[in-house]
Amino acid sequence: MIIEVTSLAQEGLEVFGKLTEAQLRNVLDPEKGVFIAESPKVIRVALDAGYEPVSLLCERRHITGDAADIIERCGDIPVYTGERELLAQLTGYTLTRGVLCAMHRPQPRSLASVLDGARRVVVIDGVVDTTNIGAIFRSAAALGIDAVLLTKNACDPLNRRAVRVSMGSAFLVPWTWLDSYDELTALGFKTVAMALTDKSIALDAPVLKAEPRLAIVMGTEGDGLPKETIASTDYVVRIPMAHGVDSLNVAAAAAVAFWELGK
Repeated sequence: MIIEVTSLAQEGLEVFGKLTEAQLRNVLDPEKGVFIAESPKVIRVALDAGYEPVSLLCERRHITGDAADIIERCGDIPVYTGERELLAQLTGYTLTRGVLCAMHRPQPRSLASVLDGARRVVVIDGVVDTTNIGAIFRSAAALGIDAVLLTKNACDPLNRRAVRVSMGSAFLVPWTWLDSYDELTALGFKTVAMALTDKSIALDAPVLKAEPRLAIVMGTEGDGLPKETIASTDYVVRIPMAHGVDSLNVAAAAAVAFWELGK
């Protein structure tokens, strides 16, 4: 159902312009929550993964172009359209490849179901930068990490920018929220904190490869992991560095850790 956008206040456009990420997520009533997928490629990945579309916002020229197959797959949902400049006024940014899709948020999964059969997982502890979240998900998908867990103070992985940076990988890797590290211990996981301490062992230490179930714990961009979290983990691990460099960006460090510990 193609609907021409004639006013930025037009009913149905709220999800694309007026609502904050927190309002889209709708914490008070998650069953009504939505998220925004941006760009045709990312939207296709979401549809392939079974996510349900609510409405589309599309530059007019893409209706018979890049978005034609998406519109056909989405059935009889509203497809709001207009010129690039008008839609940018609505969203506050220029659309990547001219297409946005509002989608129903999935129901939160239980930790046990996400970790069923998992061997290598990552815990994102307190990371709030959307770009880093997206990059970590993309590396997790590409390098064989079985699941992603996030502490409640980390960024929502279905944030629009995080989803775009992940190139849809947030739809491919099972994920859920983690309340306590004790839950991982109860499920047979050993925890590995990525941190620089006097007790840190090298990332390629044989003892790590021998562990049947490992949870790699990544900390915030600035301060890293809290001291109490580091003290509670089974291992503390460092990435060997050269030229006096002491650390990497959290997303880059995650990719290195996934490659080495996922072997």
